[in-house]
Amino acid sequence: MDVDLTRPQLVRWRTAIFAIFLASGLSIATWASRVPAIKTALGVDNIQIGFLLLGMGAASIIGLSLAPVALARLGARRGMLAALLLVAVGVALVGVGADLFHSYAVVLFGLMLFGGGNGAVDVMMNVEGAAIEKYSGRTILPLFHAFFSFGTVIGAGLGVLAAAWGVAVAVHCGLIAGMIALLAVVSVANVPAREVAMDDDAEDAAPSTWRERLHLALSAWKEPRTYALGVIMLGMAFAEGGANDWLPLAVVEDHGATEASGAAALAVFSVAMTVVRVFGGPLVDRFGRVAVLRVLAAAATAGLLLFILAPSLPLVFVGAALWGVGASLGFPLGMSAAADDPAKAAARVSAAATIGYVAFLCGPPILGFISEHFGLLNTLFVIVGLIVLSGFFAGAARPLAPTASAAPARSES
Repeated sequence: MDVDLTRPQLVRWRTAIFAIFLASGLSIATWASRVPAIKTALGVDNIQIGFLLLGMGAASIIGLSLAPVALARLGARRGMLAALLLVAVGVALVGVGADLFHSYAVVLFGLMLFGGGNGAVDVMMNVEGAAIEKYSGRTILPLFHAFFSFGTVIGAGLGVLAAAWGVAVAVHCGLIAGMIALLAVVSVANVPAREVAMDDDAEDAAPSTWRERLHLALSAWKEPRTYALGVIMLGMAFAEGGANDWLPLAVVEDHGATEASGAAALAVFSVAMTVVRVFGGPLVDRFGRVAVLRVLAAAATAGLLLFILAPSLPLVFVGAALWGVGASLGFPLGMSAAADDPAKAAARVSAAATIGYVAFLCGPPILGFISEHFGLLNTLFVIVGLIVLSGFFAGAARPLAPTASAAPARSES
């Protein structure tokens, strides 16, 4: 490792990254929970809301793509701070644009800042989370992703309260923006500067130009293992993103249930996924990444097939639970595998994360287009195929042999 940390320093670092994951989830749920109020304030229809989502998604992909550049130019610490402050400004602009200016353009600009910042910080916070795994010697990236889920739950809950109490969108978004900015400043202050994270203020950092660091950040795209890990993460990103956007609609329109049942099925999926992320780390340490990924791919395949083919609503809920369990760890374990060599962790995590997040953002719209021609439940068979493919590529997550700059890799079952 390129820096020695005391136990208290490691705890502060870990807590800081927990907070950053939570802040990202909080921002996303804040926007989502106030969409009805924003739609009313702007006087727009669903098509125009769709264009807002498209703009945010496009900006997110740009943020993901530029994350290696930000890492090379700013380092992980300053890069995360800049990205989170961009998120905070974007959230505030969404509220101001909707309530004070009633301006579609201002809201769109705010969402693009928000999306770009979140895309960039997604890569960088996973780089840091993977590095913490190496320092601690335990699998904890799934727990970091669980904190993202906690952030969405908190954000959704605060959104419900704000709507119920009639809190203006500008006030609500302004308060959340301030909270995110505060979390960003306090959290980054507790993240250690590290040479492998390209932080200029790291102790004994070797002098290098940002072009040299950018070359290192982009080097992972030349490695076949990056694409193999990308397949693992792509399948599971489709599984998670497809559920978030299409599971409730499939329950209502194709299984003939009520809207409340659709929401409840999504809740079952989300709870199952979060529980495994909270408690799955020790299982990975005991049985190894490859074995766990294969078992979870089998669970996700069985759950999704049951969800599609179930003749009764209770079986639909069982399928949703298995689907959530199976989709829980593919993404964080792909990140963990990408970071096996600390000297190249930033580059490899950035590349693997980009593949996964592009699938997460682009997958649901693609599924929506296919469903117009083949029906929603039939379209979900596409996800089944991708999950099976993810399971076949699980061997790519086997820990790399240690190098001179890397910590000893954990044994793989």
